[in-house]
Formats: sequence, structure tokens, C-alpha cells
Amino acid sequence: MEEAKAYIESGKLELYVLGQLTAEEQLEVEEMAKRYPAVKEEINAIEIALEQYAMEHAIQPTSGLEQRIFAQISALSGTTGAAEPLPEKEALIVPLYPDHTGTVKTLRFALAACAVLLVVSVFSLYSAHSKLAIANDQIVALNQSKEKFAATVSFMKDENEDLQQIASMSADPTWTIVKLAGTKIAPEANMVVYWHKKGQHVMVDNTRMALPQNDESHQYQLWALVNGKPVDLGVFDAKAEPKKLLVAMKEIGTAQAFAVTLEKRGGSINPTMEKLVAMGGVSI
Repeated sequence: MEEAKAYIESGKLELYVLGQLTAEEQLEVEEMAKRYPAVKEEINAIEIALEQYAMEHAIQPTSGLEQRIFAQISALSGTTGAAEPLPEKEALIVPLYPDHTGTVKTLRFALAACAVLLVVSVFSLYSAHSKLAIANDQIVALNQSKEKFAATVSFMKDENEDLQQIASMSADPTWTIVKLAGTKIAPEANMVVYWHKKGQHVMVDNTRMALPQNDESHQYQLWALVNGKPVDLGVFDAKAEPKKLLVAMKEIGTAQAFAVTLEKRGGSINPTMEKLVAMGGVSI
């Protein structure tokens, strides 16, 4: 692909479309177009751009031009039918020093025409590349929108699955619903933990959580109190817009209560009791 990109940027494709290459160079371009689809697409894009430019800047012939041309042709061909006498031949005079004024004027006109063609070609190619750049930007924007849409659909799908699981756990008697209430340092705090004793599953419900939002340096840590000793069940974040509605924690088969403390990010080996935010006992 790097070779194709470098070839496209060399300027040969524009000269190929304008017919300014030698036969050998034309064969080279055609071979590259066969090998690389990107080269062929670039040639097509240049041809389309030049064609569009020609159509946009075409000059409409004046009215009656066709009749005047045919009238002049008829006059030159002679339509009277009468034989006209041939003019007498005049002596041919060959100047000693030929006058090159006409040739010089012709060359000047040709050079001027080439310069105009070059300017038009450069403008057309610039316009074509600008349009291609705009098209590429639009494609990138569409791809980004597509990715955002796919991410939104995926999030909504996961969210729907979490809501269905929460409803199922609430209706299933094998799941124990443990409500944690706030302590003195956070009296308004509360949250809900789902615990499946037989399967040892522990889930934190973000839809029924009211904890102060933690910063980037701290996280909440869930503990199970087993015979008076705290057992780490993992860490989680309290965000205004959580990524998951239902968060799975570490498994536990026995617990008399659950508690939450605010710890440094990553959690602690032992709970910081001064940062006990919420706690709730297990109903037997």
C-alpha cells in the first residue's frame, strides 16, 4: 500500500489522464492500476473530476452559428452550377529571406494555450483532490458515528440484561436482599447487596445505591462480617453514571452482615473503621 500511495502522489496519474505520457509510461501506469485497486480508483476519480469541470465550464455556442458555418461551406464549394474560368497563375515569388512572423505567432499562441491548459489542469486536479479529501473526512465522520452508535447499542443491551437480572433476583427467594444504611459519617448513604448463599454470589446494585461519589484516589470496599471478622469482597466506584447497573463482587458462603468503607484506590487489607460509610445485617 505504501508503494501505491507514493505512486498516486507522484503526479503521473494526472499526466496519464491528460495524455501527456509516453507509450512506455502509459503502460507503466496501467500495470500499476492492475496491481493496486487504489491506483485505479484514483485514475477514475481524476477522470470524473476533469469531466465534471469540463461540463461546468462548457461554453454554449451562439444562436445561428450552425447556419453561418453551413452557408460559408456552400459558398466555398460553389452551388451555382456554372463553370467559372480558372484564374491565371501568377508568377511564384520566393523570398530570399523567408518571413517567420506567422510561425512565431503560431508558436506563441501554442505556448499560451499550453499555459492555459496547465493552469486549468492544476486547478482541476486541486479541486478533485479537495473533493476527495472532503469525501474522506465524511467517511471518517460516518465511521466514528457508526462506532458511537454501536457502543450505545451495546451499553443499552447490557443495561437491559442487568435490569432483567435484578428483577429475577428480587423475585427469587434463594437470593437474599441485604439493605445497608448510612453511618454517622454519611447518614444519607444507603445501598443494596444481593447475596446467593448457596451459590456464594454477591452482587452490588447500582440502581439502588446512594453513596457520596468517590474521587480518583479512593474507592469503596465491600466487606462481609463472618463471625465478627471482616472479609474483603472487592472494590467498586460510586459514579453518577455507572458503567454497569449490576456489579459482581467476590464470593462468600457465610456472612452475618455486610459493610462498606472508603479506602485508597485498589482497596486495603483491613477496613478503615473511621471511614465506615454503610452497614447492614443479614436477615435469617
